[in-house]
Amino acid sequence: MLIELRKDLHKLANPEKAKLLQRFFKTGKGEYGEGDIFLGIMVPQQRKIACKYKNLKLSEIQRLLQSKIHEERLTPLFILVEQYKKADYADKKKIFDFYLKNTKNINNWDLVDLSAPRIVGEYLFDKDKTILYELVKSENFWERRIAVLATFYFINKNQFADALKVGELLLEDNHDLIHKATGWMLREIGKRDQKAEEGFLSKYCKIMPRTMLRYAIERFSESMRKYYLGKKL
Repeated sequence: MLIELRKDLHKLANPEKAKLLQRFFKTGKGEYGEGDIFLGIMVPQQRKIACKYKNLKLSEIQRLLQSKIHEERLTPLFILVEQYKKADYADKKKIFDFYLKNTKNINNWDLVDLSAPRIVGEYLFDKDKTILYELVKSENFWERRIAVLATFYFINKNQFADALKVGELLLEDNHDLIHKATGWMLREIGKRDQKAEEGFLSKYCKIMPRTMLRYAIERFSESMRKYYLGKKL
């Protein structure tokens, strides 16, 4: 099944799109996606293939996640998300543990964003969240982004406490992708409870990274955006 999946992906390869994607996902020397190789396959196409191979074994998913080809890592993550949805409690735990053992291969922002909320976030929602805060403190910034995006599941359930705590812990993070993700989560809180977001901003807007702040206030009125950006100055 693994060989067939790879063949199906490579049949869809688009060299022109691959060039665009390699620039968009910063794959050059010294960039966050350095060395990532793209086939040029769009997400909807990968989702169709994931559906076709939805019963792929974890051992085969493991092999794909070790690939240097981006789509060969993203497609199995779609499969993993679908398997998690339909799993019983024991298998959900197995998939969650498997995911965390493979974070070194979940190493671009789309890989994280399209999987972490639906596996890490969903699993930890009603459980002890010690692991979440271990990820927040990780030296691997992709693991820190996994922690941030996991809170998106909590936010969708109108539970903001952990997302705000994670945001607080990452105020001094040095990576732009963490600033963007944290600002995005703050914005999502504000869409549901603007007072909760403004409480955080009132306390931290002067010290939070500017990118984080800009993302957080995107949906505010122009006057409110100017207010918070002025306080930042």
